[in-house]
Amino acid sequence: MTLTRPRIAPIPGTPPCGPPTVDPRTGCTLTRYADVRAALAAPVCRVPPARPGAAYTLDWLRGLVSRFSAPEDHPARRAAGLAALAPLDPDELRAEAARRTVDALDRADGGLDVPSALARRVPVGVLAARLGLADPAAAVEAVATIAAAYQPGADAAAVRRADGAVAVLVALAPPAPPEMLANRLGLLVQACDATAGLIGAGARHLLPPPEDPPPSADPPPAAGPALSGRPAGDTGELLHEVLRLDPPVRGTRRTTTEAVHLGGVDLPVGTPLLLRFDSANRDPEVFPEPHSFTPGRPAPAVTFGAGPRGCPGQRQALALATGVLDVLRERCRLAPGRPTYESHPLLRVPSRLEVIPR
Repeated sequence: MTLTRPRIAPIPGTPPCGPPTVDPRTGCTLTRYADVRAALAAPVCRVPPARPGAAYTLDWLRGLVSRFSAPEDHPARRAAGLAALAPLDPDELRAEAARRTVDALDRADGGLDVPSALARRVPVGVLAARLGLADPAAAVEAVATIAAAYQPGADAAAVRRADGAVAVLVALAPPAPPEMLANRLGLLVQACDATAGLIGAGARHLLPPPEDPPPSADPPPAAGPALSGRPAGDTGELLHEVLRLDPPVRGTRRTTTEAVHLGGVDLPVGTPLLLRFDSANRDPEVFPEPHSFTPGRPAPAVTFGAGPRGCPGQRQALALATGVLDVLRERCRLAPGRPTYESHPLLRVPSRLEVIPR
């Protein structure tokens, strides 16, 4: 018998996987798995460092976090973030995220909008509490405001709002030296949209649609799709395949600081690079039947990055998202209607995605 696995089509706008493409105006786009990983690991392909700013502003935060640090500053700043994450047990994070999700569903009157009620509030609230912030609920609002202006290119009004939100977070956080404090707060900001996007993608692909019949009392075999047409198995394991096929972070940018040979192409110094995670995650040379939902693939997706700047909070982010989705999979199905998404070139975060009780 041939097992037909669910398929997830590429997100609209995902470039096909293939050799590097070079545009004299915009730089080089990398879409193959090996090319993206090579660029992530190459010391000459760098994140443009952020300039420091006035104390307790958005520029201050960006100027001190490891995410936007120059190579000579990055190891110590990354170590500060890792030290803050080290005491956080993923199993405990998963359990607390599940508890808060149960509370939110119990308070809801019928349906619930995942982006506004859960996707940012639960993971950021749990993480803020575990990192010692005095008022985790206030921290959630401040973090969301900062995240909206965190990447380069935000408009002036968003930056002004983020400046005020950084001051709020600093006041809520335990006292610490500036570099340690900034990297603790940076963990919250970097977790905000990416984890929200992962929860949204997980809800969309792992919950049954509204027209499905109620599930059988007997659980379906973990190796195949559920009776509802949605995959069965441990949420955490399934999320790795969700990350590959519907990544919340679709790509990242680098700039070459020296001439470099990537993917068979010679690139001069100063070339802007766009690394497409969404395309690389569907590279048929690495992922046979690249559009099929097949948990347990041996190669990891590149959604969390790789190399010295890979996401430091990968385990914690997956645990938080898993806790939310454990509860949603048990108690909810998707409401009628298609989800909508925030406008962003490289993030995929839902703005509206409703679930209803089973």
